Amino acid sequence: MPQYAVLIYTDDSAHALDASEEQLAEPNAHGDELARSGTLRAAFAFTPRELARSVRVGGVTKGPFVDAAQVVAGVYVIEADDEDAALAIAATNPTIRGDGGVEVRLIHSGT
Repeated sequence: MPQYAVLIYTDDSAHALDASEEQLAEPNAHGDELARSGTLRAAFAFTPRELARSVRVGGVTKGPFVDAAQVVAGVYVIEADDEDAALAIAATNPTIRGDGGVEVRLIHSGT
């Protein structure tokens, strides 16, 4: 079955190192629901942008690679029959109810 990466874009990650269970309740509930549905294969929440480091030929800098209003706050991998099914699953992400959104990408290769 095809796998799709769902990249979560938002103002910043809710997963600060000191985030409370209350602050993480909504994203964690979404992940739990995907796991129960059997579509979730992997999920990774990133820490806030202030903790990002970017590596370029000139060295390491503080902050995300691209200075944008929104950053990738996390990524998860799902299995779906086709792109339409993957988009329907991604549309359940709570991030899209705010100013954020998700990007769905077919995974070409990997382990």
